[in-house]
Amino acid sequence: MTDVAFLTALELAAKIRAGEISSTELTRHYINRIERYDGKINAVVVRIFDEALEQAAAADRALADGRDLGPLHGVPMTIKESYVIAGTPSTWGIEAFRNNVAAKDGLSVRRFKDAGAHFLGKTNVPTNLADFQSYNPIYGTTGNPWDTDRTPGGSSGGSAAALAAGFCGLEAGSDIGGSIRNPAHFCGVYGHKPTYGVIPMSGHELVPNVPDADLAVCGPLARGADDLRVALGIMSGPTARDAVGWKLDLPAAGFERLSELRVAVWPTDEAAPVATEVADRVVMIGEVLARLGATVSDTARPAFDVANAHRTYQTLLTSVMSAALPEPQVAEARAAAEALDPADDSIAAVQTRAVVLPHRDWIRTNLAREKLRLAWQAFFEDWDILLCPQMATPAFPHDHRPFEERTITVDNEEQAYWKQLFWAGMIVNAYLPSTVFPTGPSREGLPIGVQAVSAQYRDYRTIEFARLIAEEIGGFVPPPGYG
Repeated sequence: MTDVAFLTALELAAKIRAGEISSTELTRHYINRIERYDGKINAVVVRIFDEALEQAAAADRALADGRDLGPLHGVPMTIKESYVIAGTPSTWGIEAFRNNVAAKDGLSVRRFKDAGAHFLGKTNVPTNLADFQSYNPIYGTTGNPWDTDRTPGGSSGGSAAALAAGFCGLEAGSDIGGSIRNPAHFCGVYGHKPTYGVIPMSGHELVPNVPDADLAVCGPLARGADDLRVALGIMSGPTARDAVGWKLDLPAAGFERLSELRVAVWPTDEAAPVATEVADRVVMIGEVLARLGATVSDTARPAFDVANAHRTYQTLLTSVMSAALPEPQVAEARAAAEALDPADDSIAAVQTRAVVLPHRDWIRTNLAREKLRLAWQAFFEDWDILLCPQMATPAFPHDHRPFEERTITVDNEEQAYWKQLFWAGMIVNAYLPSTVFPTGPSREGLPIGVQAVSAQYRDYRTIEFARLIAEEIGGFVPPPGYG
């Protein structure tokens, strides 16, 4: 049974259909594992075990009656706390929303249930989904299953931790600055940030009927790339209102072998240097591809200035993240922005100005972003996949000091905490799809993930790449101590 806990969702569904295990048995197994191991990790912070067992029994009855409920028939899931499940709180880790209990399921939850899955509970997040760590005043701190003294990442940190520890069959998170990909990298699982707009954000919200924010996306996390592919198909597509007039038709991967691909390798950059062992891992993947016959370049880059691109992303990101700030904080930001030297174009200055950005200036920044998107489009006419880091280091120790006091140590050099947004942000800013896949352990035994990025709407290309590269280098490996 221990090995069963670490199978992919599709493998679990196949075993249920074959009668090798019932959904009820599997659900009880995951519940037992959560009760045994999650005390130290603290990943599954909202638990609906009785409901899960009822739905598992219903899945077993359906199978006995000859009814297939879908590709995830009988598979127990967990999901990020920010998603809406009827009868459970969606707080985003914000104290003021502690009692924000949903009356009905959100869109993604309904779609997963329609595909045959059911939910064991919800997983932890940082306050307001705004950190590379997952802790908040409501649910406390989540540890990384590989080393609970370290963060599992954020903001989908509980999601990745639950998968890595074998607490569920599948997960879903959200991403505006690496919040799917960063935890996948830190915990050694797979995560897919889809093309912007492919998956509706409806049902991932504090209050209903909020329009989708710029940059932000929902997407799946899993222990295998095939699960990402199926979950993307389940989650994606228009809402009922939009489906009146349009439908989604993502192209297939478009290749069968890695040798067919044109791959650009970007292992580090002066704008945001990464640890040598992280850069070396990106290079290693490129070397594997070259040996297989793929066309590989370590010099090909999109035609834009990366520092300006990052400032554009920071402006747009801060505009989104500060939209709900109370007026006193906005007034403080306005005063701080007025006191800045007009020539100061540091990231801190960019963030300060973005809090009070006039709509006219947002439009101008969006125009700058559009030029970046066109540069990426031209780049991906020549290249199928870009390989790059997700963050500068493997998982780092918990650090709950004020943001301005935090740093990340990269090869014995201190680096600004928010510089870690660079590798995730340039992909988010251009609305591109990216799949993070595991590549094996660091010298300290911590997972290292790498991003596979492609052109807009080429989501299945990056997911298929992640599937095929696992055949060459290996895929998900469970952390020790959870067998």
